[in-house]
Amino acid sequence: MSKIFIIGLPRTGTTSISVALLEAGFKVAHTAFSQATFELAEVVSDAPCFSDFEQLDHLFPGSTFVYLQRELSEWIPSIQRLLMKMEPHLIPKSGHFNPVLKRSFSETFSLNNENLLSEQHLTDCYLKHNQHVKKYFNGRNDFIEVNLSDPLSLPTLFTFLRLPFTEGQVFPHLNQGAQVANWKAYKHPNKINSLSSGKLHRRFFDYQTGSV
Repeated sequence: MSKIFIIGLPRTGTTSISVALLEAGFKVAHTAFSQATFELAEVVSDAPCFSDFEQLDHLFPGSTFVYLQRELSEWIPSIQRLLMKMEPHLIPKSGHFNPVLKRSFSETFSLNNENLLSEQHLTDCYLKHNQHVKKYFNGRNDFIEVNLSDPLSLPTLFTFLRLPFTEGQVFPHLNQGAQVANWKAYKHPNKINSLSSGKLHRRFFDYQTGSV
């Protein structure tokens, strides 16, 4: 069951690309925390895709992976604002966010680092993720890198995915500045709930043990 996984870090345009692919006719989940969500969605973005792309590659053979890049000078202040809001809710025991989301952020951003919000720490996190992605997908034809600030990024992606596009068409720019919840507010029949219930109810993928 092949999928399209958006594996860029938070604040690289995951909401914008998710909306663009919704409008292109795909069933899209922005974050996925249950097995049913992964099964129902054709496109999954954000957590846990950015941390778990290797596991997803094995679980869903034949899938396509889209890595989103963003200039560090723009990404760092954006991710700093996001982490300031999210950090209290990502605490392992007391935070109320989903366990998969907590793990995904913890593995990627080393949340217990006392310099979590520093420019140097976040730069290191971004570059480490970037290098991991590029090394893993080196030489593969089921992988593409795009930067949504490039006006040609949408036709480049749609051509790669063999989707039609209109000349001059660009990605919608959502969750700009301090905004973080535009996905929740966006109404579309193809949206897939991050906690969709199926035969395994709300059980999420347990990559640590290799089971689902």
